[in-house]
Amino acid sequence: MRGTSFAGQVVCITGASYGIGAEMARQFAQAGARLALAARSVDRLQAVVAECRALGADTIGVPTDVTDEAACRAFIEAAVAHFGQLDVLVNNAGLGASGAFRDMTDLSVFERTMRVNFFGTVYCTAAALPHLIARRGRLVAISSLTGLAGVPKRTAYGATKHAMAGFFDSLRIELEGSGVSVTVVYPGFVLSEINQHALRPDGRAWGADGYKRRPGETMATDECVRQILRAVHARRRDLVMTWRGRVGRVLKLLSPSLVDRLAQRAIDGKQ
Repeated sequence: MRGTSFAGQVVCITGASYGIGAEMARQFAQAGARLALAARSVDRLQAVVAECRALGADTIGVPTDVTDEAACRAFIEAAVAHFGQLDVLVNNAGLGASGAFRDMTDLSVFERTMRVNFFGTVYCTAAALPHLIARRGRLVAISSLTGLAGVPKRTAYGATKHAMAGFFDSLRIELEGSGVSVTVVYPGFVLSEINQHALRPDGRAWGADGYKRRPGETMATDECVRQILRAVHARRRDLVMTWRGRVGRVLKLLSPSLVDRLAQRAIDGKQ
């Protein structure tokens, strides 16, 4: 990819078996990176590893459940043992949840999403940070527009993404002068399987009934990832992907009630 070479750099990506994570692996491979990929699904992870190797990238796959601190530490240790360094950590693993709070019959949805989206990120970051400091590397978090403003029917998911924003904004200040950049990415609706894996108010996965957007409302995964790689390469502070997200960020300061109404319209699928 023009202008975004990662030649020779070692990139760790969590949640790499499908969607944004898998596409990031492929695009980082094309950009010359060496890859350590983590995911729970062994078969799908190995399929992505094979794709990246076919693109010429030295790639390893490490089956990892990011809710397990020891597993996160083992993933990072495996990457450093194989490659001898770590230049980029992409915290991408995520679990969605949707449904009105008043309909929640299984409040473990909040704990389960927080363990994946927030604690998984904290665990991997803690294990990787000494290596990133040694290389003046890049720390990346894939968040969501729900991490910038409240969104109806996303109380659990939005809470995890707000937690991520607070963590990385604070960590960025602590790392000032270390040479490590912190980039937080706030995508909108992206074509992915996350909605099928997302949890219902009763704790079950939505499956084939997962929320679907109308044509034109969802960003293609490859375009989403191209933007991410450009932002990571440039060591940007953050990346808000849609114009609605960028406008909403400003409007939240000027007219928060208007942002609430716009968020409701977005979830309802209205223009």
